[in-house]
Amino acid sequence: MIEQLAGKRTKEQANTTGMVLRIERGSVYDGDGFRTVVFLKGCPLRCLWCSTPESQSFKVEHAQNCTYGQVMSVEDVMKEIRKDSCCYFHSGGGLTISGGEMLSQPDFSRELLKAAWEECINTAIETTFYAPWEAVNSLMPYVDTAFVDLKMFSKEGHKKYIGGDNSRIFDNLLKTNELEHQFRLIVRIPIIPGINDSDEELKGIGSFCTKLKHLHHVQLLPYHRLGTETYKRLGRTYPLADLMPPSAEHMTHCLSILRNYVDTVL
Repeated sequence: MIEQLAGKRTKEQANTTGMVLRIERGSVYDGDGFRTVVFLKGCPLRCLWCSTPESQSFKVEHAQNCTYGQVMSVEDVMKEIRKDSCCYFHSGGGLTISGGEMLSQPDFSRELLKAAWEECINTAIETTFYAPWEAVNSLMPYVDTAFVDLKMFSKEGHKKYIGGDNSRIFDNLLKTNELEHQFRLIVRIPIIPGINDSDEELKGIGSFCTKLKHLHHVQLLPYHRLGTETYKRLGRTYPLADLMPPSAEHMTHCLSILRNYVDTVL
């Protein structure tokens, strides 16, 4: 049956290609169970703390014997995903599409999710929801879990530190309330000291989260300095070179604020 689907899909989706940064097998951090994560290349935002600068450009990049990006078809990627199908079944894992911003390649992302869905492979996406609603809506029927970053409540701060208006993100999140099919919505908040970790910011995000019908839980992600070497390889300066990760005590404080609004915060 899978071979028949693959054969049919190869013909139907021969022209559906995407710019893939890399494929990582065996992840246990990007959704439930044992997962294959497909990182797509290209992002319209420019978070100052971005840990994957090689994912920002929509083009193939070469730096110090490293090549970032390759064009792949849906079937090319599915061949890699199927290699661990038995592990998905036993662990409750599956496919996760990440970025860059996967919604910047909506057709490729949708067809890849649909292909996995047709083969009963659990699906998850990691996204900012910074895209037209039409792009979000077209692929959500094939999503089991949506991890959505909410990086700042302040519109001015979002433009300054992230490079875009967050109105679109909030609007898209609210529109998911209208979706009838069941999926888990997990809001992720990166805690960046001195930028988005004030009580006011966290209260704003917490209050907004109470409006989300499909919200399963909220995750707080402490700032880290991974990726700084990649900036060097690309010949770029890391904007937050002097910033240190938040303390355990501060993370506990942030958790306590959000728990006033949301029952489950991890």
